[in-house]
Amino acid sequence: MARIDPPARIGLPVRAALAVTRRMFGRRLDPQVLTAHHRGAFWADLLRDGVLLRTRTALPPGLADLVNHRTAVVIGCPWCLDFSAMLALRTGLTPERLLAVPDYARSPLFSALEQRAMAYADALTATPLTVTDEQVAELRTDLGDAGLVELTHLVALENQRSRFNHGLGITAQGFTDAAVCAVPGAVARAES
Repeated sequence: MARIDPPARIGLPVRAALAVTRRMFGRRLDPQVLTAHHRGAFWADLLRDGVLLRTRTALPPGLADLVNHRTAVVIGCPWCLDFSAMLALRTGLTPERLLAVPDYARSPLFSALEQRAMAYADALTATPLTVTDEQVAELRTDLGDAGLVELTHLVALENQRSRFNHGLGITAQGFTDAAVCAVPGAVARAES
């Protein structure tokens, strides 16, 4: 149960947008419904996400999904873990790889590039930030400037989403079987 209730009234344009996401995912997305309390925030998020879905091209296939999921794991947002796992499975990532994300640094399931990208996500998500010049230089060599910018943007955006959802207490909606979602707290267990 979220920490706030959905808006009592939702205007027609927002209801129409929510209907589109219902068709895409089989249900309305709880974060969108709660964001409807503030129309400016709702439309800003919707337009941003729509543009990103249509323009993401600089990263190798699957890397964005891994990095988004890793960021959600680090923050521990149940809704984000559920949703990012569903999206990753839709694009071809296996349940085995998703479950290995909390321990990616020691897992043979990830390439060196994937491990560097997830380490970068960790560094961007840490407070204070721990990004190093060496990390950026390696990823710039791997991905080019456009890829590095896209990767950085995706991690920052997932931080915003995860912190928003976690802050409002938005829980998982059951997009995936809990067996394929990395459990909040797994990062601490994996690193100890």
